[in-house]
Amino acid sequence: MNIDRRCWLLLGVLPMLAGCEHDFASGGRPASAFGEANRQTMMAQVVDPDPQYDTLVPPTSGEHSAQAAERYRQEKVKRPDRVTSTQVSGGGSGR
Repeated sequence: MNIDRRCWLLLGVLPMLAGCEHDFASGGRPASAFGEANRQTMMAQVVDPDPQYDTLVPPTSGEHSAQAAERYRQEKVKRPDRVTSTQVSGGGSGR
């Protein structure tokens, strides 16, 4: 009767062990692809780890910056053109 309890206990534990993804051939360590999705996501966010520029300081325009600041102070800011990114078409039920 004691053996029957052990068998039922073993059968109850086996499904839990199926959830463990280990490569037992490598000594029980997790599979080599463990965390691969996270590493791929991090690498996708890196644009250029070693950018090369022609000049050390990019060209700027102090005059344009001064004009923009003055327009902001006088509340005469240039409004950007309205750009739409979707097309709206009329739909009907056909009745």
